[in-house]
Amino acid sequence: MRGMTHWLADNWFNLFSSFGIIGGLFFTAISLRSEAKTRRIANLLTVTANYREIWNGYSGNPELARVLDASADVEKQPVTPAEELFVEQIIFHISNVFYAMKDDLFIKQDGSRRDIAQFFSLPVPKAVWTKTKLLQNQDFAAFIESSLS
Repeated sequence: MRGMTHWLADNWFNLFSSFGIIGGLFFTAISLRSEAKTRRIANLLTVTANYREIWNGYSGNPELARVLDASADVEKQPVTPAEELFVEQIIFHISNVFYAMKDDLFIKQDGSRRDIAQFFSLPVPKAVWTKTKLLQNQDFAAFIESSLS
């Protein structure tokens, strides 16, 4: 016991410093984890705001009425530039969300694949996707295609 007391007397500063360093690392890890959660939620709010902004451009715009029309005939009446631009904005938005989810910067949405499949099964979005998918990164295009399957 005397040896332990003597060792503590000689090494108390080193022991105290070690506990301080370990405690600091522990609290840093907790802080980083909390910050990552906060960032994912902030990213979710940002994506939601962007989504709302895109769809606000749709609402009430008669030039875009066919985008969500399941009976639109793109053979008889080809996709207009306004429709194409709107759908491309949606594609860009989905691409951003895809890469944010892939990098774990975003809370994954359970119904996203079903939502994507439902949107791109419509005639106008399907026509625009068919035209622009070759311009997309392969992993993103594969994600959309697998959502459609």
